[in-house]
Amino acid sequence: MRKLVYYVGVSLDGYIAGPGQEIDFFPVPQRMLDWIQECYPETLPTHGRQALGFDDAENKAFDTLVMGRGTFEPALAIPSTHPYAHLREYVVSSTLQVDDPSVEVVDDPMPLIRRLKAEDSPLDIWLGGGGKLAASVLPEIDELIIKSYPVVAGAGVPMLAGRFDPTLFRPTRREEVEGSAQVTWYTRV
Repeated sequence: MRKLVYYVGVSLDGYIAGPGQEIDFFPVPQRMLDWIQECYPETLPTHGRQALGFDDAENKAFDTLVMGRGTFEPALAIPSTHPYAHLREYVVSSTLQVDDPSVEVVDDPMPLIRRLKAEDSPLDIWLGGGGKLAASVLPEIDELIIKSYPVVAGAGVPMLAGRFDPTLFRPTRREEVEGSAQVTWYTRV
């Protein structure tokens, strides 16, 4: 069975984006981009992969992306309705309509995630954000991969924004990306 993996960058005070969905305050030097290209190239949007010259990189960990409306909407400004053309994309929203057959919009994430996890695939499902969506599907999250950046945001979109629901995860691996972030892998206990 495939895993649902919440792979996300987070500030020291627990925010995955600023109050206006901005993420440009995260310090991402070239060494971090190299690490992403080496380990998780599919987590960069298609236009970013093209700009960095690795748009033909093979997906290594994920073949499917589930994201909330707040994570998807910045792509519309590019403009793109299919920002991760190298992945199957699902957007969770009860109000959004997307005129692109490559992107499926669903209003209830739990049946979708259970169906995706039951599929036969060697690659996992990337839960790309946001905080409300992650909290709503917390019972289905199997693994966390947290890129902890050395910056304090002060306000914004929390990593998990939901009800009080203590859930144990065990750290299984930690890696320092020199001059950038500390990445920690956690598995559900």
